[in-house]
Amino acid sequence: MRGAIKFRLAAFILAIGGMVGLIAWTAHSSWQRTGELRVRLTAVQLQSFQIASHLQQDIWALNNLVLRYGVYRETNDWALFETASKRVDRWIDEQRPGTEREKVVLDLINKHYDDYVAAASNIARKVRTNIQAPTPLGDFADFERQSQRILKLGFELAVAHRESMDTFLADSKKSLNYLRFLLLTSLALLMMAAGGLAVMVYGDLIAPLRVKLVESQALMERQEKLASLGMLAAGVAHEIRNPLTAIKAWLFIQQKNLQPGTQEHDDAEIIAGEITRLERIVKEVLLFARPSEPHLVTVTADTPLREVQALLAAQLASARIRLVHENSSPAQVCIDPQQIKQVLINLVQNAAESIGQDGTITLRARMSSRRLNDNGTESVVLEVADTGKGISPQVEKRLFDPFFTTKDSGTGLGLSIAARIIEKHGGALQYQTQVNRGTTFGIVLPRA
Repeated sequence: MRGAIKFRLAAFILAIGGMVGLIAWTAHSSWQRTGELRVRLTAVQLQSFQIASHLQQDIWALNNLVLRYGVYRETNDWALFETASKRVDRWIDEQRPGTEREKVVLDLINKHYDDYVAAASNIARKVRTNIQAPTPLGDFADFERQSQRILKLGFELAVAHRESMDTFLADSKKSLNYLRFLLLTSLALLMMAAGGLAVMVYGDLIAPLRVKLVESQALMERQEKLASLGMLAAGVAHEIRNPLTAIKAWLFIQQKNLQPGTQEHDDAEIIAGEITRLERIVKEVLLFARPSEPHLVTVTADTPLREVQALLAAQLASARIRLVHENSSPAQVCIDPQQIKQVLINLVQNAAESIGQDGTITLRARMSSRRLNDNGTESVVLEVADTGKGISPQVEKRLFDPFFTTKDSGTGLGLSIAARIIEKHGGALQYQTQVNRGTTFGIVLPRA
C-alpha cells in the first residue's frame, strides 16, 4: 500500500513539475514573441512611411529647382537638378521589392521617373532657347503631371508595404493563438492536478502575462494609428504644397510688374503673407508627423534660457511684458539646443498670449528629485512661469491633443510637437496652473 502511495505521489509531483515547466515555457515564448512582433511591426510601419516620405521630399526638392531655374534662369540650379535627379534614380534602382506588387509599382516608378526627367529637360531646353522672355506657366503643365504621377506611385508603394505587413500580422496572430491554446491547456491540466496551486500560478504568471498581451495589442494599434496619421499628414502637405509652390512662383512673377504704393501691389503683399502662413501650417503638420532626431550636445541648463530671453525680451517689451531670467542651477544637460529653444519659444509665446499686456514671464532652471528612468538619473527642470490667466479645466483636459486650439489662427500642434521633442530627449513636459494666477510649464530633462 505504501509503495502505491509513493508511486502516486511521485507521479503527481512529476505531473505538477511538467505542467509548471510547460507553463513557464509557454509564458517565455509568448513574451518573446510579443517583443519580436512589436519590433518588426514598428520597423515595417516606419519603412512604409519613410519610403513615401523619402520619395516625396526628393521630388519636391527637384520641383523647386526646376521652378527656380524657370524663373531665375540660374545655371547652377539646373546643375543641382541634374546631380539630384541622378541620385534619386540610383535610389529607385537600389530598392528591393519584397512582393510581386511592390516590384510592379517600383517598375512603374522607374519608368515614369524617366518621363519626369524628360519633362524637366524640355523646360530647360525652352529656357535656353529663349533666355530673355519669362517662362509661361503653361510650359510647366506636363512637368506637373509627371510629378503628380511619381508621388502617387510613391503612396502606392507604401500601401504595398502595408499589405505585406498585414500578411505578417495574420501569421503572427496564428502563432499567438497557438501559444495561447498551449497556455490555457496547461492551466486546465494543472487545475485538475492541484486547484490551489493553479490559483497561485494563475495569479503570479498568467494574469501579468495577459496584461502584457493587452498592452502590446494596444501599443500595436496606437502605432498603426500614428503611422496612418503620419501618412495622412504627408498626403495633406503634398496636396497643399504643390499648388502653393506654383501660386508663389506666379505671384513672384506678377509682383515684378506692380508699382509699389498701388492697390494691386498692396493686394499682392497680402496674398504673399497668407501664402507664408500656409507654408508655416504645412511645416508644423510635417514636423508633427515626422519629428527629426535630436543632435545632442552637453550645455549648462540655463544656456537655452539666456538665449531665448535675449531673443524675445525686446519683442515682449512692446506689450509691457517683462521676460526675466533668474539665476539658475549650474547643472549640465545633454540636448539639441535648437529643438529645446524651439520648445521654449513656443512656451514663452503661449505665456505672452495668456498675459496679454502688463505681466511677467520668468525663465529658470532647477534641480529635481524626479527620476526619469530605471537607473535613477537625476533630472533638471527648465521652467517658464507666467502671471497670465491660467488654463481652464475644460481646456486642460485636451491641452496636448493634436489639432486642438483656442486660438483663431492656431493649428493646435504647438504643445503636441513640444511634447514629442521632449520625449525624444528622454524627458517629459509637465505643467501647473491656477485660473487667474498663472501657469508654469516645466521641461524635465536627464542631468548630464
